[in-house]
Amino acid sequence: MFKGKTALVTGSTSGIGLGIARHFASQGAHIVLNGFGDAAEIEALRADIASTHGVQVRYQGADMSKQAEIEAMMATVLAEFGCIDMLVNNAGIQHVAPVDEFPVDKWNAILAINLSATFHTVRLALPAMKARGWGRIVNIASAHALVASKYKSAYVAAKHGVAGFTKTVALEVAEAGITMNAICPGYVLTPLVEKQIPDTAKARGITNEQVISDVLLAAQPTKKFVTVEQVAGFAAFLCSDAAASITGAILPVDGGWTAQ
Repeated sequence: MFKGKTALVTGSTSGIGLGIARHFASQGAHIVLNGFGDAAEIEALRADIASTHGVQVRYQGADMSKQAEIEAMMATVLAEFGCIDMLVNNAGIQHVAPVDEFPVDKWNAILAINLSATFHTVRLALPAMKARGWGRIVNIASAHALVASKYKSAYVAAKHGVAGFTKTVALEVAEAGITMNAICPGYVLTPLVEKQIPDTAKARGITNEQVISDVLLAAQPTKKFVTVEQVAGFAAFLCSDAAASITGAILPVDGGWTAQ
């Protein structure tokens, strides 16, 4: 489905981003991975995806909180491939704390990585997309782009910002053959979610097990975690020709959470 196209997926060395990168590669796309991790493990991952699916796979380790590194990454990828046909903004971090105790550095980092990085990648990817008359941008937001939860002020603010940004840019490029949508997953059992469980337990004064049953899955009527594969499959659909008329949409994949 994506043969000959190039996809950049930020935050793709683990979790949802890695699942999306693998799925897009299985559909023939060349992949640019981005994220942190052990250098040897990332190289093994890159080589595995390339050999398994017969596509080119590159790695760019840009820190998504730093504008200059994002700009350098985008310039390198555009110079090699000519265009980033499919851009998936997935990089994200989280911190859980009451707002009056929220560390200022955590606030700034969450806004930078979860929101401002999306602005930078989009603004730099669009000229080549416009020149080719085709492009797909998928922002991995969160159910927290639609609803709030206590102790997540920075994350909720950033994801609401992503939703507004998605709608705005979709209107700006609607006649250019480019779509931009946001997927809003509920809780997916990724390293990011696993990491916040003890923080949430501490903030609420409950056990880790109670966080899973009474906080995370309590929000999802299905009582099941969303899977990485479900999010990846939906992202691929939004990048397909069948989804050409879907743009500016904020789309929950949340087990019914935001239906309540």
